[in-house]
Amino acid sequence: MAQFDSTARKLLEPVAPSYRTAPHNIEAEQALLGAILVNNEALYRVGDFLEPQHFFEPIHQQIFDLARSLIRANKVATPVTLKTFLPGDIDIAGMNINQYLARLAAEATTVINAEDYGRTIYDLAIRRHLILIGEDMVNVAFDSPVDALPREQIEDAERKLFELAETGRYDGGFQRFAQALTTAVDMAANAFQRDGKLSGLACGLDDLDRMMGGLQPSDLIIVAGRPGMGKSALATNIAYNIAKAWQGEVKPDGHMVSVNGGIVGFFSLEMSAEQLATRIISEQTEIPSSRIRRGGITETNFEKIKDVSIELQNLPFYVDETGGISIAQLAARARRLKRQRGLDLLVIDYLQLLTGSNKRSSENRVQEITEITTKLKALAKELNVPIMALSQLSRQVESRDDKRPQLSDLRESGSIEQDADVVMFVYREEYYHQMRKPSESQADKFAEWLAEGEKVHGKAEVIIGKQRHGPTGTVELQFEGEFTRFSNLARTERLPDRF
Repeated sequence: MAQFDSTARKLLEPVAPSYRTAPHNIEAEQALLGAILVNNEALYRVGDFLEPQHFFEPIHQQIFDLARSLIRANKVATPVTLKTFLPGDIDIAGMNINQYLARLAAEATTVINAEDYGRTIYDLAIRRHLILIGEDMVNVAFDSPVDALPREQIEDAERKLFELAETGRYDGGFQRFAQALTTAVDMAANAFQRDGKLSGLACGLDDLDRMMGGLQPSDLIIVAGRPGMGKSALATNIAYNIAKAWQGEVKPDGHMVSVNGGIVGFFSLEMSAEQLATRIISEQTEIPSSRIRRGGITETNFEKIKDVSIELQNLPFYVDETGGISIAQLAARARRLKRQRGLDLLVIDYLQLLTGSNKRSSENRVQEITEITTKLKALAKELNVPIMALSQLSRQVESRDDKRPQLSDLRESGSIEQDADVVMFVYREEYYHQMRKPSESQADKFAEWLAEGEKVHGKAEVIIGKQRHGPTGTVELQFEGEFTRFSNLARTERLPDRF
């Protein structure tokens, strides 16, 4: 009992709190500011990445901001010119502002070390920002409102961390033209090594690749069409072709980069992952998906399905089948995939099944689509990958004689057309031809209908209605409906000579 009482007393005794100061380096801040005051050229070594808020001491923030403003106004920043703009009654370790500025200049480092000190200050500021994010996560989790979901907090924290990771760079500003030339030659060399010899990702459809130069990083690509045209099949085929061609290379720092093909993230908001897998298996085995679903296959067919399935298991192809997610959730999951697995292409099937990130936008569908397309374009730039988003078309297409879609047919078209870098329409005349079937009793019309059917059978058109980096026009493809497969169209001029 006595032992218990002594233990209890120890627990109840007040413990002196152990405070930890945020990471900082006052000496580095003083050395850099002194260098700038002695030689204003020092500012240009840190000016493109260092901001006043990166300094830990508030007075140092003021001094840096004032010095930068004077130098940018083509004036001289010295202790004499700066003291005019700073309050004279400040007490800094027993010194007034005049004495402190003179002390900074007297103990200044050389301009040569200015950039190193700037990077030290910057790195410590990033670490302090990390601490703030962590503290914010803890406080929000403790004092969370009743209607706040934990998922939303996770997404917000992921967004902040990703933004912080992307800002922790010192690059930017002017570069020698020789460096730009090296980058251009490297891009050409990488394109030469890739399938199709393209600067972007080869989608495996030769005519489409030639028209677009592949799928370009940071592009928002809209694939639109009426129901039944095969836009989901086209996106699936392209995603599979890119994933199948993937080859990676480990860099000296240990991270993996894609040298051919790419790692694909597929948001299947309409189809389940099983339906998507069945489509790909059908395409590769040439067994109709309807037969696979209802079990109408032979033992030979099953062996083919098994072999293809084993091959597909190793594809860098990641599927998210969650329906009704918001654009904020999609962005968070895409960032996570890029960080954990890598990402070279993001596919969204389809745009109109996404929701906005706030309740107000959902009240107005046009505003909601505007928010979604704007954020998708921003996400494509942030992740530096092409994003292919599928979109529905309005019914006004059906009222025209020529049912080939146009940009004005896009649902809520203003924002989609404005934000997209590429807009492609999938069109199959064969689909509409089947609807125009006359009665077999009308022999002449029926014969004419059959003749037309032979011309359009198995053909599809991909109409490029907008392309920022290249021409617009139409690409013809082969479409095999029973396998949901698009492929290169065998043209007469490309066939070998017949004897």
